[in-house]
Amino acid sequence: MEKVIAQSARPSFDLDKRAISILRENDWGGYTLPSKGLYPYQWNWDSMFVALGFSEIDLDRAWTEVESLFEGQWGNGMAAHIVFRRDMPGYFPGPRIWESGHNPPTSGLSQPPVAATIVRDLFEKDRSFGRERLRELFPKLIKWHRWFHTMRVISGGTAIAVTHPWESGRDNSPDWDAALAAVDPTGVTPYTRRDLGHVDAAMRPTKDDYDRYMKLVEYGRSTGWDHTQITREGPFAVADPGITFILMRADRDLKALAQYLGHRDSLYEIEGWLKTAYDTADYLWSDELGAFAARNLRTGDFAQGISSVAFLSFYGGLLHPQRDVQLLGHLHRFLDKVSYGIPSFDPEHPHFEPRRYWRGPTWAIINYLVTRGLLDAGLFEEAERIRQITCKMIQKSGFYEYFDPLDGTGAGGGDFTWTAAIWLAWASPMVDASPEHPPIHG
Repeated sequence: MEKVIAQSARPSFDLDKRAISILRENDWGGYTLPSKGLYPYQWNWDSMFVALGFSEIDLDRAWTEVESLFEGQWGNGMAAHIVFRRDMPGYFPGPRIWESGHNPPTSGLSQPPVAATIVRDLFEKDRSFGRERLRELFPKLIKWHRWFHTMRVISGGTAIAVTHPWESGRDNSPDWDAALAAVDPTGVTPYTRRDLGHVDAAMRPTKDDYDRYMKLVEYGRSTGWDHTQITREGPFAVADPGITFILMRADRDLKALAQYLGHRDSLYEIEGWLKTAYDTADYLWSDELGAFAARNLRTGDFAQGISSVAFLSFYGGLLHPQRDVQLLGHLHRFLDKVSYGIPSFDPEHPHFEPRRYWRGPTWAIINYLVTRGLLDAGLFEEAERIRQITCKMIQKSGFYEYFDPLDGTGAGGGDFTWTAAIWLAWASPMVDASPEHPPIHG
C-alpha cells in the first residue's frame, strides 16, 4: 500500500525522499535499525515511531514493524527494550551480557509504551485493513500494560517505577543523577564501550554513568530478571513523568481499541488503571519547581530540574488549570531561551549540556509527542510553533538522532530512522498536522 508524495516545495520534497530512503536502508527485513553501526538491533520505542513513519508510505510494512517487536515479548508481558535478532560484536552490551534466557534474545528491561497509541493510529488509517492485525496484537498490548501496572509498581503505591535509566529511554537525563549516584559501581565487571567508536564522547553518557548502568544490569541478571524483585528491592527505582504520561495516553488509546473490539473485560481492567492516573500525577507534581518532575521512589526526593517530558502531561490527557498555567510558563521559557527547542532539560539549569544526549539536546520525537498533547488541549499556537521549529531544525542539519538546541547542529547518530519517520509523519511542511483522533481528556 504505497503512498506517492506529490512534488511541491522542492526542498521539502527532497527531504521526504531522503527520509523514505533512510527507512528503507535501515529496514533489515521486518524490523528496522535506529541507525547502522551505533544501534544495530531493534529498539522498542524506536520501532513504534518507525511504524508511524512507514504508515505514511506503506501501511502493511508499518504493521509488520509493530508485530516484529512483540515477537520478543516475555511470558510475563514485558516488551523488551532491545530485541537481538543477530549477534553483532560491534555493539555493547549485547545478548551475552544480558543473559535474558529469551528466544529471540532480548534485554531485561522495557521502554516507554508508545505502542498502543501507534497501533491505534495505524488502525484509524484503514480499519478494514488493520482489523485482524489489531485482534492479534491487542492481547499482547494489554499484557504489556498489565506488566507496567503490576511489576513496575511498588505495593501500596500507584507510581510506575523505572528501574534502570535505559528503561526511561532518556539514559543520562539529570532526572536520574541523585538516584544513580546512590548505585555503588564497585566491582563492576570490566567492559569496553562500543558507542564511542561511532559518536564523540562529548555527546554520550560519561564513564561514571556507564559503570552504574552496567552495575544495574549485573543486579538484574543476578535476580534472573525477576522484575517484581528488581522493582521492590533493586538499587534504582524512580517515578518518571515520561513513562507515566506516555502510559496514561497509551491506556486511553488501549481503551479505545478495546471498545472497537468489544472486549468488555479488558475495558473494566483498563478503566481501573485510569482511575489511578490522577493520583500518580499528583505524586509527581513538585510545588517547588512548579512542574511535574521525576521522583526517587526509595527516598521520596524530587529531581532538581525540569525535563521536556514534564510537558507530556497534556499528551497523557491531564488538565489542571492552575498547574497548566505554570507548565506553559516553563514551556515558553524553554522555547524563548533557545533557537531550536524543546531542549530536553531546563536551559537555565547548571546541569544543562546542549550536546550531551538527554542532558539538553532537542529530540524530534519528544517535540512530536508534546505537540500531540498541546493540540488535544487546544493550544494550537504553541503546537505549531514547536512543529515549525522541528521542521527548521531538520532542514538545517538533516536526520540526526538529536540536535543542539542553541544552534540546531545535528548530533549523535546520523541518518537516524526515528527522525526520518517523524519528518514524514508530522514535521514535513507537506503533512497535514491536524489531530489524528478526538481529544482524550476525561
